[in-house]
Amino acid sequence: MIPVEELLRFVREDAPWGDVTSEAVVPDVVCRAVIRAKNSGIVAGLAEALVLFEHYGVTVRVRIPDGRAVAPGATLLELDGSARAILLVERTALNIIGRMSGIATRTREAVDAVRTVSPCVRVAATRKTAPGLRMLDKKAVVLGGGDPHRYSLSDMILIKDNHLALVPLPEAVRRAKQQSLYRTVEVEAETVEDAVTAAEAGADIVLLDNMTPDTVRETVRALTGRGLRERVTLEVSGGVAVDDLAGYAATGIDIISMGALTHTVRNFDVSLDILTGAGTVRIP
Repeated sequence: MIPVEELLRFVREDAPWGDVTSEAVVPDVVCRAVIRAKNSGIVAGLAEALVLFEHYGVTVRVRIPDGRAVAPGATLLELDGSARAILLVERTALNIIGRMSGIATRTREAVDAVRTVSPCVRVAATRKTAPGLRMLDKKAVVLGGGDPHRYSLSDMILIKDNHLALVPLPEAVRRAKQQSLYRTVEVEAETVEDAVTAAEAGADIVLLDNMTPDTVRETVRALTGRGLRERVTLEVSGGVAVDDLAGYAATGIDIISMGALTHTVRNFDVSLDILTGAGTVRIP
């Protein structure tokens, strides 16, 4: 769970000097409201919405937990509390749910596409997240059934093309291994030869970057022929689209990482509706 202070920062961004419309127009009443799904997919971000509403004194009942599939019209949360508090948090909560559910839904689609071909291949995210939203984006990937990959540059050693422009591949792996025996070392390879060199140098993971499925198969055969395949985890990345997943999953690799899970988010539509009538009373 992202710290509550981080979530409150989003509310303050939306209302730095208060919600002037509600404070001017809405009487001091308590009311009931519901948040409903308007799309079908995997819902996420409800736990974060609950934290925000409860911080402002709103009672929340979760009707469907994060990570579940829903249909349009499904009630996700029921709210009871100050109308002004509900309206203050409304857009922030809906934005979080919409973005996270969009990521979770796309991730589940990708995972399902891969599992029809190879149940052992995992779908992972990348660091291509919106600044300030990485923890939410990564959590949404996990709720969709994917792997979050590394959360930051501090998590593991991933030697990419710009590192290799400065240090030869074998030397880069040697330095990485020398730095720590307790950190995973991954190396980006753009050719079959580089993949073999990385495996021979002792990389734990070889990232096959921007390779076609045919080139990936050739790489797997080359590593297998040299007795290296079982010594490394093979990851495919670089512009992978949902339509490409089945082809890559059939090549014998272990992980497919996709920046598209988080850098091009299709918002999941949700709405908040205040229920007028018996549930609305004036605060004494």
